[in-house]
Amino acid sequence: MFKILLIDRCSFTRSGFEAWLNHSGLFAATFKTIAVNNLFLAREHIQQWRPALVIVDLHGFMQESQHLPLLSSLLINSETRPVILLQSGEGETIPAFARRYPLWAALKKSVPLTTLATVLNAALASCAETAESGNTLLTRQEERVLALWMEGASNQKIAAQLSITGKTVYTYKRNIRMKLHMDTRFSPFLMPQEEMS
Repeated sequence: MFKILLIDRCSFTRSGFEAWLNHSGLFAATFKTIAVNNLFLAREHIQQWRPALVIVDLHGFMQESQHLPLLSSLLINSETRPVILLQSGEGETIPAFARRYPLWAALKKSVPLTTLATVLNAALASCAETAESGNTLLTRQEERVLALWMEGASNQKIAAQLSITGKTVYTYKRNIRMKLHMDTRFSPFLMPQEEMS
């Protein structure tokens, strides 16, 4: 089973892409897809879940300079696994800082789906199928809690939005910190020291 990680800020792209991959019938291989909307979680998935293929739209992240070190660390992984840029922004297909990394392909989101399927099939064919299970790093509910947490939502707001109790939010945050090896509750908001240089 191949594992595909999709990194995109757009929730419509994430949900639509997952549905298309799973129901289009255009792919010969079986795979598990995880879609995330933040770079911290993406980096942890790459390091621990070890996807065979990474698909990323950098456009939404490039507007904020604090994301550039994380983007660079994600692209460094393109040396060990195919990375496909699927860009939504106008202008250059490959941002200047990303040109120094080997990429499998760089496409606009407006590319025909049959063309995208051909590129994805070729990238998956280049990967050796991993023997690891398709288990995710975080549960879907933990990913929802992390996304709201990263947006600065309070425990009460997270609880209200997800229809759970404040104590359950606290437990989810504790589990997220343990799974992602975070030192403190502020870890998602801090850049690791090695990436700040």
